[in-house]
Amino acid sequence: MAVHLVRPSTKFKDEYLSFYQEWKESNDNMVPLVITKDPRDFDGMINFLMNNEEGINLPEGWVRDSTYWLVTETNRILGAVNIRHQLTEKLLNCGGHIGYGIRPSERQKGYATQLLSLALEKTKELGINKVLVVCDADNIASKKTIIKNGGIQDKDYIEEDGNIIYRFWIEI
Repeated sequence: MAVHLVRPSTKFKDEYLSFYQEWKESNDNMVPLVITKDPRDFDGMINFLMNNEEGINLPEGWVRDSTYWLVTETNRILGAVNIRHQLTEKLLNCGGHIGYGIRPSERQKGYATQLLSLALEKTKELGINKVLVVCDADNIASKKTIIKNGGIQDKDYIEEDGNIIYRFWIEI
Protein backbone atom coordinates (compact mmCIF):
# COMPACT_ATOMS: atom_id res chain seq x y z
CA MET A 1 0.00 0.00 0.00
CA ALA A 2 1.31 3.45 -0.90
CA VAL A 3 1.99 5.68 2.08
CA HIS A 4 3.30 9.19 2.58
CA LEU A 5 4.06 11.67 5.33
CA VAL A 6 1.75 14.55 6.20
CA ARG A 7 2.06 17.37 8.67
CA PRO A 8 -0.37 17.21 11.57
CA SER A 9 -3.60 18.94 10.62
CA THR A 10 -7.15 19.30 11.87
CA LYS A 11 -8.35 17.64 8.66
CA PHE A 12 -7.09 14.34 10.12
CA LYS A 13 -8.79 14.82 13.50
CA ASP A 14 -11.13 11.80 13.45
CA GLU A 15 -8.44 9.50 12.09
CA TYR A 16 -5.88 10.75 14.60
CA LEU A 17 -8.29 10.21 17.49
CA SER A 18 -8.76 6.62 16.28
CA PHE A 19 -4.97 6.18 16.04
CA TYR A 20 -4.49 7.61 19.55
CA GLN A 21 -7.31 5.55 21.09
CA GLU A 22 -6.05 2.30 19.57
CA TRP A 23 -2.61 2.96 21.01
CA LYS A 24 -3.98 3.83 24.47
CA GLU A 25 -6.10 0.67 24.54
CA SER A 26 -3.11 -1.48 23.58
CA ASN A 27 -1.19 -0.41 26.71
CA ASP A 28 1.99 -0.35 24.57
CA ASN A 29 4.49 2.45 25.05
CA MET A 30 3.46 5.32 22.80
CA VAL A 31 6.31 6.26 20.48
CA PRO A 32 7.35 8.88 19.57
CA LEU A 33 6.85 10.78 22.82
CA VAL A 34 4.82 13.58 21.18
CA ILE A 35 1.90 11.21 20.54
CA THR A 36 1.39 10.87 24.30
CA LYS A 37 -0.02 14.41 24.29
CA ASP A 38 -3.75 14.21 25.03
CA PRO A 39 -5.62 15.15 21.82
CA ARG A 40 -8.92 16.16 23.47
CA ASP A 41 -7.91 19.78 22.72
CA PHE A 42 -7.03 18.87 19.15
CA ASP A 43 -6.37 22.41 17.96
CA GLY A 44 -4.14 22.95 21.00
CA MET A 45 -2.22 19.76 20.24
CA ILE A 46 -1.67 20.82 16.61
CA ASN A 47 -0.54 24.26 17.81
CA PHE A 48 1.88 22.60 20.28
CA LEU A 49 3.41 20.52 17.46
CA MET A 50 3.75 23.53 15.15
CA ASN A 51 5.30 25.60 17.97
CA ASN A 52 7.82 22.83 18.58
CA GLU A 53 8.87 23.02 14.95
CA GLU A 54 9.32 26.80 15.18
CA GLY A 55 11.07 26.59 18.58
CA ILE A 56 8.28 28.49 20.34
CA ASN A 57 7.56 27.72 24.03
CA LEU A 58 9.60 24.51 23.98
CA PRO A 59 9.30 22.36 27.09
CA GLU A 60 12.45 22.36 29.23
CA GLY A 61 15.21 20.23 27.72
CA TRP A 62 13.52 19.98 24.31
CA VAL A 63 14.97 21.02 20.97
CA ARG A 64 13.10 22.07 17.84
CA ASP A 65 11.41 19.10 16.22
CA SER A 66 9.11 18.24 13.35
CA THR A 67 6.28 15.73 13.57
CA TYR A 68 4.71 13.90 10.64
CA TRP A 69 2.01 11.27 10.36
CA LEU A 70 2.32 8.29 8.04
CA VAL A 71 -0.93 7.97 6.09
CA THR A 72 -2.43 5.79 3.37
CA GLU A 73 -4.23 7.00 0.23
CA THR A 74 -7.44 6.87 2.26
CA ASN A 75 -5.85 9.05 4.98
CA ARG A 76 -5.68 6.25 7.57
CA ILE A 77 -2.94 7.17 10.01
CA LEU A 78 -0.57 4.22 10.35
CA GLY A 79 2.23 5.80 12.33
CA ALA A 80 4.02 8.91 13.50
CA VAL A 81 7.57 10.20 13.39
CA ASN A 82 9.27 12.99 15.32
CA ILE A 83 12.49 14.47 13.97
CA ARG A 84 14.70 16.40 16.37
CA HIS A 85 16.62 19.17 14.60
CA GLN A 86 19.66 18.85 16.86
CA LEU A 87 20.92 16.63 19.66
CA THR A 88 21.31 17.39 23.34
CA GLU A 89 23.52 15.14 25.44
CA LYS A 90 20.47 13.10 26.44
CA LEU A 91 19.33 12.72 22.82
CA LEU A 92 22.87 11.77 21.82
CA ASN A 93 22.79 8.97 24.38
CA CYS A 94 19.27 7.63 24.25
CA GLY A 95 16.92 9.61 22.02
CA GLY A 96 18.48 10.24 18.65
CA HIS A 97 17.29 12.47 15.85
CA ILE A 98 14.29 10.33 14.94
CA GLY A 99 11.62 8.67 17.04
CA TYR A 100 8.90 6.71 15.24
CA GLY A 101 6.12 4.26 15.86
CA ILE A 102 3.44 2.29 14.03
CA ARG A 103 -0.06 1.81 15.47
CA PRO A 104 -0.42 -1.65 17.02
CA SER A 105 -2.82 -3.11 14.41
CA GLU A 106 -0.51 -2.19 11.51
CA ARG A 107 2.78 -3.62 12.76
CA GLN A 108 4.78 -6.34 10.99
CA LYS A 109 3.68 -5.07 7.56
CA GLY A 110 6.81 -3.11 6.56
CA TYR A 111 5.40 0.30 7.44
CA ALA A 112 8.12 1.13 9.97
CA THR A 113 10.80 0.65 7.31
CA GLN A 114 8.90 2.96 4.97
CA LEU A 115 8.29 5.48 7.75
CA LEU A 116 11.96 5.67 8.67
CA SER A 117 12.98 5.94 5.02
CA LEU A 118 10.58 8.87 4.48
CA ALA A 119 11.79 10.49 7.73
CA LEU A 120 15.39 10.29 6.52
CA GLU A 121 14.37 12.31 3.45
CA LYS A 122 12.96 14.97 5.80
CA THR A 123 16.17 15.06 7.86
CA LYS A 124 18.12 15.66 4.67
CA GLU A 125 15.82 18.59 3.88
CA LEU A 126 16.70 19.97 7.33
CA GLY A 127 20.40 19.71 6.49
CA ILE A 128 21.03 16.76 8.82
CA ASN A 129 23.18 14.35 6.83
CA LYS A 130 24.31 12.05 9.65
CA VAL A 131 21.34 10.81 11.62
CA LEU A 132 21.27 9.03 14.98
CA VAL A 133 18.46 6.51 15.47
CA VAL A 134 18.15 4.46 18.64
CA CYS A 135 16.09 1.59 20.02
CA ASP A 136 15.92 -0.53 23.14
CA ALA A 137 18.05 -3.67 22.92
CA ASP A 138 14.96 -5.87 23.25
CA ASN A 139 13.21 -4.18 20.30
CA ILE A 140 14.38 -6.54 17.56
CA ALA A 141 11.87 -5.22 15.00
CA SER A 142 13.15 -1.66 15.39
CA LYS A 143 16.76 -2.81 15.15
CA LYS A 144 15.95 -4.56 11.85
CA THR A 145 14.14 -1.46 10.58
CA ILE A 146 17.11 0.77 11.35
CA ILE A 147 19.59 -1.62 9.73
CA LYS A 148 17.38 -1.90 6.60
CA ASN A 149 17.65 1.89 6.34
CA GLY A 150 21.46 1.85 6.48
CA GLY A 151 22.01 2.02 10.24
CA ILE A 152 25.55 1.30 11.43
CA GLN A 153 25.65 0.34 15.10
CA ASP A 154 27.69 2.53 17.44
CA LYS A 155 28.48 2.11 21.12
CA ASP A 156 25.45 1.13 23.23
CA TYR A 157 24.18 3.35 26.03
CA ILE A 158 23.07 1.88 29.35
CA GLU A 159 20.40 3.85 31.20
CA GLU A 160 20.38 4.19 34.99
CA ASP A 161 17.78 1.41 35.28
CA GLY A 162 20.03 -0.95 33.30
CA ASN A 163 18.05 -0.70 30.04
CA ILE A 164 20.40 -1.00 27.06
CA ILE A 165 19.94 1.42 24.17
CA TYR A 166 21.29 0.43 20.76
CA ARG A 167 22.59 3.48 18.88
CA PHE A 168 22.85 3.56 15.07
CA TRP A 169 24.17 6.21 12.68
CA ILE A 170 22.77 6.58 9.20
CA GLU A 171 24.66 8.64 6.61
CA ILE A 172 22.35 10.23 4.08
